[in-house]
Amino acid sequence: MLLLVMALAMVLPVAVSIHYSDGAQYALAFSALILLATGLLLHNIVGRNASYELRERESFWITAVTWLVVPLAGALPYLFTGVLETFTDAAFESVSGFTTTGSSVIAYPEAIPQGILVWRSITQWIGGLGLILFIIAFLKRLNQGSLQLYAAEFSGTQQRKLHPHIAKSVSRMWRIYTFITLTLIVLLVLAGNSVLNSFCLALSTVSTGGFMPTQFGMSGFSNLTLNILTVFMFLSGVNVALLYNLFTLRWRQLRLNHEFSVYVSIFLFSALSCYVAFSLANGQFSFSNLQFSFFHIASTISTCGFYTEPPPIWPFWASVVTFLLILTGASAGSTGGGLKLRRLMTLSIYLRNYLTRMVHPNVVFTVKIDHKVVPSDYVNKIFGFVFLYICFIIGGAFVLTFSGSSIADAFCMAAANISNLGPSPLINSLGASLDYAALPDLAKWILMILMLAGRLEIFALLAIVSPSYWKRR
Repeated sequence: MLLLVMALAMVLPVAVSIHYSDGAQYALAFSALILLATGLLLHNIVGRNASYELRERESFWITAVTWLVVPLAGALPYLFTGVLETFTDAAFESVSGFTTTGSSVIAYPEAIPQGILVWRSITQWIGGLGLILFIIAFLKRLNQGSLQLYAAEFSGTQQRKLHPHIAKSVSRMWRIYTFITLTLIVLLVLAGNSVLNSFCLALSTVSTGGFMPTQFGMSGFSNLTLNILTVFMFLSGVNVALLYNLFTLRWRQLRLNHEFSVYVSIFLFSALSCYVAFSLANGQFSFSNLQFSFFHIASTISTCGFYTEPPPIWPFWASVVTFLLILTGASAGSTGGGLKLRRLMTLSIYLRNYLTRMVHPNVVFTVKIDHKVVPSDYVNKIFGFVFLYICFIIGGAFVLTFSGSSIADAFCMAAANISNLGPSPLINSLGASLDYAALPDLAKWILMILMLAGRLEIFALLAIVSPSYWKRR
């Protein structure tokens, strides 16, 4: 079903290629036909007698295989158009797009066909809310299976439904997602950008993907464009359920949501403190420093990964804040990556209670967020997730050092890609100068694994490689 969706999504890139006469229309159309034929073949032969009542084990299998197969299938346009010459590079670009990471091996995006630019953006947009949610939204026969897939897609987090019926809840998510995207496209066009750049930037921003249409990042765009993107990057890091309350004028829910309050507080503190740090380092409290600080922090905390030309002197404080925000990430239930604020809030409350219990052993505490008790099994799952997250960063960085990367670069690349952030400046020596295309194939496949682990919330990926998963029950 998702292969059919991808084939349909290629219609727009084909139309764009025909309009601009960039020569990629035939390769894009051929890619679409392959995906269409494969999808129809699987649907009519393998899926004819399919069961739609899924168990938890099956839902993890479907989720993991979907996130492996679909990004690899999305690599076909890059190969057939000749934009990327090796399957490793094509797979890297596609996996980076679908996982909304934004790391790219295309050195000069403005030199590739416009149809491919559109396809890059569409892969991010489709992967933004999740490939599995496409299935839930369109496949009404899943019934109980929808709940299992929904839980697998948001494994490790507690995502509030917008409707008692899963399919309708997911449909509302996609409507909000689409509305924000269309709004941003219109605003970017009104700000003086071309329709093509507005389309690509809007899809990259709302999905927090971070693919940029030029090799210089956002340096060539107007201040108005950067300000608009800052606002929408901030919104893209908010829980989709809260955005639904925002657009339905239920603003009281925003004030009562603890995670949103923490998100706003961290954003403002980080942006203002970086502004002061940049201003002291450069000797002037200028508007450009203020604008860069808010843009940079919005890009980092939402894991969008957009970058623009930084101030002349990059203070150490900005590097520290940036790295911490990469690990922290955005709100649970948003399109952003990272550990997610709700998890970290839960852990901090648990640790506070534990330390208090050491002094007062007879006191009984519960972990509460938004005045609701967090189940103990969910707290245990968070501890397991954070441990695995750190192990993946250390293990990925260890392997990357064998590919020739320095220890600092290896850790920064591992943290950025498992957080689905991509090219944002991590420390002063990285950022726009970081060239993923120059990495050896081993490093690229390691980074792809990290991207998928971060996007799949790790559990689904580890479930299907566990020997106990394949034992009969």
